[in-house]
Amino acid sequence: MSESVPDMRHIQPERFGKVAVVMGGWSAERDVSLMSGQQVFDSLTSAGIKAHAVDAGRDIARVLSEGGFDRAFLILHGRGGEDGVVQAALELAGIPYTGSGVLASALCMDKWRAKGLVSLSGVSTPQAFEVLTMEEAGQAATAIGYPIVVKPTLEGSSIGVTMVNHSQQLASAFSDARRYGPVLVEQRMTGIEVTAGIIGQTVLPLVSMKGADEFYDYKAKYLADDTVYNCPVELPPEVIATIEDMAMRAFRALDCRGWGRVDFMLDASGAPQFIECNTAPGMTSHSLVPIAARAAGLDFETLCLQILADTLPVEKLAA
Repeated sequence: MSESVPDMRHIQPERFGKVAVVMGGWSAERDVSLMSGQQVFDSLTSAGIKAHAVDAGRDIARVLSEGGFDRAFLILHGRGGEDGVVQAALELAGIPYTGSGVLASALCMDKWRAKGLVSLSGVSTPQAFEVLTMEEAGQAATAIGYPIVVKPTLEGSSIGVTMVNHSQQLASAFSDARRYGPVLVEQRMTGIEVTAGIIGQTVLPLVSMKGADEFYDYKAKYLADDTVYNCPVELPPEVIATIEDMAMRAFRALDCRGWGRVDFMLDASGAPQFIECNTAPGMTSHSLVPIAARAAGLDFETLCLQILADTLPVEKLAA
């Protein structure tokens, strides 16, 4: 059973000092990060936090050090921001930051290795192979059997993802995904998609989602107004409890901290299967963690404060 989210609203805004809301960056998810970052910046500012919006470049550690920032709210998505690179730079600069550290960030960005690690903790995940060539992709598809999902190993926000129902679609799907690096060929689940947001040691109410098209793609996540979200989810209590347990086990196995989101899909029998873990989930108007937080009684401003409070020393939290 997860713990309740501690209330950090009693912390005086000045205790956070000068806060950089680090967004943008140079990944394929830059536009999403800018949307998320603006929402976070607006909320922290309205809460009285001395927040500054910072569009991250490769000199981000120097910029924050020379700017006299006391801590950073990292809302970068994708490679170069969510994969441990920026986290390592801030560790060297001695600047506290929100979310997971270097190891967890790198592991979660790598879907192939994340799947392998969580499976060692007893968390079920669809059969998959990482491939580098079209020949290997064909072999993986044959071993798994159609339908499959073909996607970049090292991207998020459904970038480069294709649902493949038969062999004639494989070459195009592989080509789309290979532009971003190694490719994951994965067994396709036929059940609903369910996500578990985590704040500290608390699993937030689960959210299920369904886009108007074949799957919950980039458009459904960030642009469409016809995506259907259900929170609380319409699932048997025992399935909900299993997903909550699996989410926390995966989160810990990957060495995550602070906050994140663990994604699942149900298989044909209704059993949950781990898909991936996000260490800096979206915080846009369409995003899933804010939806789950609202169901737990946390408005967006309070959610941002909860995440930021993790950067404070324990003695400041207790004060």
